[in-house]
Amino acid sequence: MKATQELMNEHRGIELMLDILETVASKLKAGERVDTAHLEGIMEFFTGFADKCHHGKEEDLLFPSLEALGIARDGGPIGVMLHEHRIGRECIARMKKGLASMKEGLADGSALFTDAAEEYIGMLRQHIQKEDNVLYPMGDARMSEETDKELFEAFEKLEEERIGKGKHEEFHAFLEKLEGIYLK
Repeated sequence: MKATQELMNEHRGIELMLDILETVASKLKAGERVDTAHLEGIMEFFTGFADKCHHGKEEDLLFPSLEALGIARDGGPIGVMLHEHRIGRECIARMKKGLASMKEGLADGSALFTDAAEEYIGMLRQHIQKEDNVLYPMGDARMSEETDKELFEAFEKLEEERIGKGKHEEFHAFLEKLEGIYLK
């Protein structure tokens, strides 16, 4: 499997969790109750899987490799992706703040969570499309088979170091559980 294909496979899981987050945010906006354990798990998924693991693979491994192949960082697609990763982290921090307020029973918590969630959903969906349809194909066109293989192996190592052995599977099991609750 190509290294970028692994990242695109991860994008499918992230998109599914974005669908779940969208449903949850709609419920909260409508004044419905949502299990805070589910919200905490969604935040853990986006923090641990999407950011620490997936974005870690991109920022620490893929992007430097693409820069070495002549794809621009400053004023180029890599710089745009890095900027959007920072925006995503800011949105997650605001969602966590909203969740903490909700758990404390504060009235503004739900609005803070849903506003940040809506921004995150829109931004990340566009971000994924740019990576899948522009950046990754640019990299694949320039990357040797050997470099691709080394990158793929480095992805596996980073994942184990950052989130731990078996955690990827735990995230997917949680994703499937929430899919059954919120999207069926």
